[in-house]
Amino acid sequence: MIIVAATLDFADQATRDLAVEQAVPLQQATRDDEDGCLAYCFGADPVVPTRIQVYELWSDGPTLAAHFDHPHYAAMRDMLRSHGIVAAANRAYLTEQDCPVYQPDGTPRRSFFDD
Repeated sequence: MIIVAATLDFADQATRDLAVEQAVPLQQATRDDEDGCLAYCFGADPVVPTRIQVYELWSDGPTLAAHFDHPHYAAMRDMLRSHGIVAAANRAYLTEQDCPVYQPDGTPRRSFFDD
């Protein structure tokens, strides 16, 4: 799986809020229409009022690469750029292991991937 984590910063909160609102149908379309999309979320950061936090989860590299050729990606990119992104950061992470954060009794795990 591939995790994409990103931030997008805008000049002010009103612009950020409009971008989040306009992203909703594109997020839904990506989730519904694109093979390999397991999560696709562009949401308002509750601490930084001008920032969108991005979280994407893709089944593999080819499905993420195909996303970049999809009309939904182009529409999202163009819409976000039209609101004047002032800063952005992004990373993709390849993960070959996963485990629950919480144990069956509801307590947090104290070790990860070294068991």
